[in-house]
Amino acid sequence: MELFWWFFVIVLFAVGLIGTIVPILPGTTIILAAAIIHRLMLGAEKSIGWKTIVVLLLLTLLSYVFDFLGSYFGAKYFGATKWGAFGAIFGALVGLFFGIIGLFVGPVIGAVAGEFIAGKRMIDAGRAGWGSFLGNLGAMLGKLIIAVAMITIFLFAVPSPF
Repeated sequence: MELFWWFFVIVLFAVGLIGTIVPILPGTTIILAAAIIHRLMLGAEKSIGWKTIVVLLLLTLLSYVFDFLGSYFGAKYFGATKWGAFGAIFGALVGLFFGIIGLFVGPVIGAVAGEFIAGKRMIDAGRAGWGSFLGNLGAMLGKLIIAVAMITIFLFAVPSPF
């Protein structure tokens, strides 16, 4: 039975890694869930401790911070006003309801719309939108690094069977 749970956890880890790149799936949350399932099914002797789970939880929360602030800081770096930066965040929230395309296009549209509200020209608004897009890509890379770190922490924390 232990082999089944290891296989199950590894499959969830793979799905979680895919989820950090494909925004439909909550990648780091799936990895955290896999670690918790491993702990619950195999017990304290053969799995990770609660301190490790807390660390994984904190990393999961950090990945969500990356998600929401990536487009904000990307837009700000490319010269967006506060309207453009907050438009990028609003666009990211609205984009959640429109699948993968909404998650990439929402912050860009939000940043551009925010810049138009602030009275900026099209070129400045486009720059803010581009920054928002690059911020999203940076956040995705950050989430991927966090996901790999979570899996690594889990594997090092599991007691050796030998």
